[in-house]
Amino acid sequence: MKTNKLALGFIMIMLLFVTACNNTTQTTENHKASETRTYKSTRGDVDIPTHPKRIVTDFYTGELLTVGANVVGSGSWSFKNPFLKDQLKSVTDLGDPINVEKVMKLKPDLIVIMKEDNYDKLSKIAPTVVIPYNTTKNIQETGKMFGDITGKKDKAKQFLADFDQKSKSARQKIAKVIDKDATFGIYENTDKGKFWVFNDNGGRGGQAIYNALGLKAPDQINKDIIKTGEMKELSLEVIPEYAADYMFITDYNPNGDSKTLAKLKQSSIWNNLEAVKQNRVFINDFNTFYPYDPISVSKQVDLITEMLVKRAKENKTK
Repeated sequence: MKTNKLALGFIMIMLLFVTACNNTTQTTENHKASETRTYKSTRGDVDIPTHPKRIVTDFYTGELLTVGANVVGSGSWSFKNPFLKDQLKSVTDLGDPINVEKVMKLKPDLIVIMKEDNYDKLSKIAPTVVIPYNTTKNIQETGKMFGDITGKKDKAKQFLADFDQKSKSARQKIAKVIDKDATFGIYENTDKGKFWVFNDNGGRGGQAIYNALGLKAPDQINKDIIKTGEMKELSLEVIPEYAADYMFITDYNPNGDSKTLAKLKQSSIWNNLEAVKQNRVFINDFNTFYPYDPISVSKQVDLITEMLVKRAKENKTK
């Protein structure tokens, strides 16, 4: 009898202990979820969750996914990014501009936007941080910023360490197939017949080519484009002034029926470019090379490395 009473007493004590632990854990988790901090935004100080659980964004999906944040809703353009396809299966397409009613239904605890059009309405739904276009200049700055905003600095640090290692490996591969003084240029041909030259932070592979791989731009591009942080439309006649030994061209042809690139290739100016003569021109898909979030840039490093190695082999056998 005494033994049974002792056993029953022991069980009661254990039940009380487990209940107390569960309550403490639940309280800790609830407290953690409700913690906030002040973030200095372009729209002033904003109280944001220290560890946001449900994030909505218009343009920064890739940046947020880079640091392992939970994105529940995104602007439409992110769904065209081939590098994010698998990670967006359960993410809601919010349109462009993002639909306020759809955002409300998702019950986000943090909203991160580039465009301020609906800031007043969005900020009533959840704390809203505005990050203007071109706020960060490279992968390192981007990773650190979004790691900070989402409370995932460790994830950002790990991504950047892996990215740095990948870039070093890629540079070693490329060094075996290109001249150390070779120059590289980034351009875009559009369906309207416009021809642009880009800097190191305007998408189109700029961060991969100039920052990650450390490849050189021609003097004219370096002076007029990269140092100014601008992009520039070129007339056909001045393309030779901005030409490089290797030319990477995105073809903006959203409807698939543009003939402007074919027309460009028929011109004598084009065919007299050294890069054309040496078979060092690369025509690339817009959706693949437009993005500049860290995930996309990392994948672009792989693609560009493969292109250069493969083309070197092709040219060698000719």
